[in-house]
Amino acid sequence: MGNFTLNPDHCNTSNTVMYQVLSSIMIGEFTLGLPLNLSVLYIFLFRFKFWKTNSIFLFNIVVADFLLVVCLPIKAYHYQNGLRRSENKVLCKTLLFMLFLNRGASIAFLTTLSIDRYFNVVHLGKRNCVRALRKSPFISLLIWFLLLPLTVPTMVETFECCNSLGRTNGDFNNKVTDIFREVVFFTQIIIPFFILVYCTARIVHRLRKKTVGDKTRLRRAVLLVMSVVLVFSVCFLPCTLARATLLAVRWKKLQDHETIVVQVYDALMVLSYMDCLLDPLLYCFCYSGFRDAYVSAFCPAALLKRMPDLDSSSRTTTNNTNTTNSGVRCQVLPLVKK
Repeated sequence: MGNFTLNPDHCNTSNTVMYQVLSSIMIGEFTLGLPLNLSVLYIFLFRFKFWKTNSIFLFNIVVADFLLVVCLPIKAYHYQNGLRRSENKVLCKTLLFMLFLNRGASIAFLTTLSIDRYFNVVHLGKRNCVRALRKSPFISLLIWFLLLPLTVPTMVETFECCNSLGRTNGDFNNKVTDIFREVVFFTQIIIPFFILVYCTARIVHRLRKKTVGDKTRLRRAVLLVMSVVLVFSVCFLPCTLARATLLAVRWKKLQDHETIVVQVYDALMVLSYMDCLLDPLLYCFCYSGFRDAYVSAFCPAALLKRMPDLDSSSRTTTNNTNTTNSGVRCQVLPLVKK
């Protein structure tokens, strides 16, 4: 394993003001994300009961987002003190491992969720393995297990500064590790993005072809996959493009440009942490059952506004029925024309 010494040209922040701003942004993400994800976890565990509602994929996204949120204060502390990563070897590698594992898990489960919705809409009525597997926790455990070997290289060498690809010559093993890490970094974003675009295009095409029947379910499916594509486009694609630019600058030995590109890359990585705030919005807007459970738990006053409609509908039903009371028992009979 290569030398893990601090290099002030790469591991220290070159723009103190900018990184303090980024630190403040991460503190804001943590302040908003922690109560939001805790409340969502509470709903899934105690009110929505994900294991009974085939929402295992959604629950795993919540877990990944929560673990990402708890890492943000440490990252913000380093930026606030002029460091791009911790000087402590164990803490540095552990934090990088957690950040990449949780982001990879969030991407994997969002993609699996979109594939599941694609089969339920485009191939409705046909048997598919995704529908069967979503009822079992084993597929979720398998996804977490497969992510581990893809994330381990972040613990072999540091990803952000001293031993990144194109920066040092190093030995053969370090080069293989760096190349593998970069391949994982790009493929875990690019491949899911194309899958999401394909699923979205097919679902939209299915919606346009359907001329009869209830389109509500299809519209919700379109909203879900388009929301996931939007999260990818806002959170993950910019940092991927910045990473590709950074590697190109390093290979061309443009040291003056590298300092600027590194700052842009770090800023876009901070933007990518916004997915821990955007993901819960997908649950609330795309799943009426979860939305109702969340509102009833934390915003019961909002349900009172819907009560007049329920009362008026109950009055209409009562006016069209004959009610016979016998003691404490009430029996409702349909009105029959004479």
